[in-house]
Amino acid sequence: EVQLVESGGDLVQAGGSLRLTCALSGFTTDSYAFGWFRQAPGKKREGISAIKSSDGSIYYADSVKGRFTISTDDAKNAVYLQMNSLKPEDTGVYYCAALYNMAVIYTASLIPPHHWGQGTQVTVSS
Repeated sequence: EVQLVESGGDLVQAGGSLRLTCALSGFTTDSYAFGWFRQAPGKKREGISAIKSSDGSIYYADSVKGRFTISTDDAKNAVYLQMNSLKPEDTGVYYCAALYNMAVIYTASLIPPHHWGQGTQVTVSS
């Protein structure tokens, strides 16, 4: 059975930091690309970062570039998203997903249901 479990979401003040963790089971960090998506209230889910550890590919959306860092830990079989200089507009539910390839970060609808985690809430207060 494949599973992705996110954790680390919290309420934080603007300018603060959080680290999200996506614990993998049934996947390994080099078996797929992995992405982080977020969904703000009333908005569609958007891909903000992706990583493919087998070839070192990394992607960041312009909205998070320079503030967020994605990484993997092969030993812990986990994917992380370090979020610094958080802004109120970063508020939303953050989801981890397994991607067949890096391009899928642009189209959340291509990701099958069992390749998603359950999400973790991040709230940034002003």
